[in-house]
Amino acid sequence: MKKQNRFLSPTPKFHRIVRNIGLGLVAAGGAIVASPVVLPTAIVSLASYLIVAGSVASAVAQSVTADRK
Repeated sequence: MKKQNRFLSPTPKFHRIVRNIGLGLVAAGGAIVASPVVLPTAIVSLASYLIVAGSVASAVAQSVTADRK
């Protein structure tokens, strides 16, 4: 299956939930990193890990396809 067809195929419900949680992690991490106040280094570092983890989770969950039986 080609990448384009895989990403355009329907995604199972569980993986849609995982994708949405991943997108929420990315949004939360981005908001923390872009915050105008000075935050401790540990919090900013954690936020960047949230961005990476959420991006990977969303990409992997989106690439799963439902079986067509």
